[in-house]
Amino acid sequence: MKWRGTSTDTAEQGADARLLRDKLTDIKAGIAQYVRPENQAVNLQTVAELEQQGVAAQALKVGDQAPSFVLSDQNGRQVSSAALLAQGPLIVNFFRGRWCPFCVAELESWRDALPQVQSAGASLIAISAQTVKHNAFTADQHKLRFPLLSDAGNQVARGFGVSYRVPDAQRDLYRAVFVNLQLLHGDDSGELPLPATFVITQDGAVAYAFAAADYTQRAEPSDVLGTLA
Repeated sequence: MKWRGTSTDTAEQGADARLLRDKLTDIKAGIAQYVRPENQAVNLQTVAELEQQGVAAQALKVGDQAPSFVLSDQNGRQVSSAALLAQGPLIVNFFRGRWCPFCVAELESWRDALPQVQSAGASLIAISAQTVKHNAFTADQHKLRFPLLSDAGNQVARGFGVSYRVPDAQRDLYRAVFVNLQLLHGDDSGELPLPATFVITQDGAVAYAFAAADYTQRAEPSDVLGTLA
């Protein structure tokens, strides 16, 4: 189905020059057309609950100090935030998983923006609770050339204030559509990160912060890149 994202076809045919927000709008339209209304209702209710709880307000803000971390990338190599910051600013993107079409569209948009990131003297990493193996699948399928880091138990996501426990109704829905978080994460914590993007300066301060309770919303890469100018 087309609504599942640009996926490997775009990677093979060339970059999709559309804004990320336009890609996300197309995915939402496809979901509205093809996904069962009762399943859509579960996801909408989860978003409403997270917004009511103010989970996104707990995320780090501009001016906060970001925690340092060391995590394994999709090749099993250890990646240190301190080492990356020694080279320049760092863009940190949190995504839910390879099963999420909104995450796929976002990761592919960052793939296409990577030359601009590098031209600005910055580094880009994406973090999820997926195991190294599943991050490797993600990187290979979508031709990603930046580190996808495995955050077991969402420890780093928690440090950035963007981890939350998936409500039971949504976990049941995920199981019904073959999204097995326990298998994907290698644990049964039942947590996911909010979609979130941060720019960290070399002194460890947050220069840009985006976090949303609504998983269909993402930071526009061009807006993030604007903070590096």
